[in-house]
Amino acid sequence: MLKLRPTMLVAVILAAAGMRLLPHPLNVSPVAAMGLFGGAYMRHRWAGFVAPLAALFLSDLVLGFYPDMGIVYAATALTVCLGWWLRADRSPARVVGAALAGSFVFYLVTNFGVWAFGSMYPRTVSGLMACYIAAIPFLQNTVAGNLAFTALLFGGFALAERWAPALRQPAAQTAPA
Repeated sequence: MLKLRPTMLVAVILAAAGMRLLPHPLNVSPVAAMGLFGGAYMRHRWAGFVAPLAALFLSDLVLGFYPDMGIVYAATALTVCLGWWLRADRSPARVVGAALAGSFVFYLVTNFGVWAFGSMYPRTVSGLMACYIAAIPFLQNTVAGNLAFTALLFGGFALAERWAPALRQPAAQTAPA
């Protein structure tokens, strides 16, 4: 018989993954929130990487591949690591902080990749700054999406744990290694 908590965690992540295929503004995506959620809640640390990276890959099969995929996947993996920081304390302030940090990690890493590996900007400090400045509208969307989807995932699961005590993590497993 399937255990309710792990099954519910996977179902929540898969539902968020499906949302990437729906029409949405650029950079408003559930993937970073899935990374934070998986990093914070999945019992095994490696499992936190599976959902967001698989969601990216499967949706990229449908949406199409692009040159900077590896950079996007690396930035997403770093967001899972931010989720590990939430394992011991999932207070609203820490969750919001991690969502904002994930937004900035994604912005810094992916735009550095655009500058370093693309041909749109000269490989100078001013070229890097121009790349970051040009990406500010995307950062705004990333922050909005990350905050919204993080609130949906973490808040929704917290409510579900309140309504269904079987979903609560046993006290001995609150901070798995």
